[in-house]
This record gives sequence, C-alpha cells and structure tokens, in this order.
Amino acid sequence: MSNETPFDNNATNGIFLRFYTHVHARHDGLLVSEWLLELAKRHKLGGGSVFRATAGFGRHGVLHHEAFFELADDLPQKIEFLLSNANAQSLLRLVREAGVELVYAWSPVHFGILGKD
Repeated sequence: MSNETPFDNNATNGIFLRFYTHVHARHDGLLVSEWLLELAKRHKLGGGSVFRATAGFGRHGVLHHEAFFELADDLPQKIEFLLSNANAQSLLRLVREAGVELVYAWSPVHFGILGKD
C-alpha cells in the first residue's frame, strides 16, 4: 500500500496547526481569533479558519456550553491553519514572542487543492 494520495498530484506535505481559546479572549484589543488570523495574513504565512464549539472544557476543568438562555457564555473555539513546516514554526514563534497564552496542536498533514491543473 502506497502513502501517495491516489487522486491529487498537486498535494503537498505540511502542518495542520490548531489553536484553542475562548470566544471572548483578547490580545492587543482584538479577539484572539482575529489577532491570529491578522498575524498570519500580515506575515503571509497562509490561510486560517475559526470554529466555535457548542460545549467544551479545558485544562482548568471549567465546562462551557451553549444553552438556550446562555448564548453569551465564553464558549471554546478553535483557530486552524494548513501551513508549510517553516510557516507553522514562524507562526508559533510570533505567538510566543507576543506573550499570548494559547493551547495548540501540531499535526503533520498532506493537503492540496482539488480541481487545480
């Protein structure tokens, strides 16, 4: 069995970099999610997306959840990027230098764009 993707010759190896925070977390006057996306964009590191969870708990054990009358709760969210190894390392370095406390996950990934000639 081959490790090659059978249908995409334009795919590349890279890093799936995810950051975990709360919806209302802020840094430098911006929401952390906005700050991270702007940081990656400003340094031309690659694209990212933000996803809000409906429930979750982290290392402090506090459960956050979306309830009918509690929509303003500080819900967990994930900000994720598909990057080259070098760009992922650069983004982590920039976040570390800014002093932002964030949980992250780093996974090797094979990605590409379908429909590209």
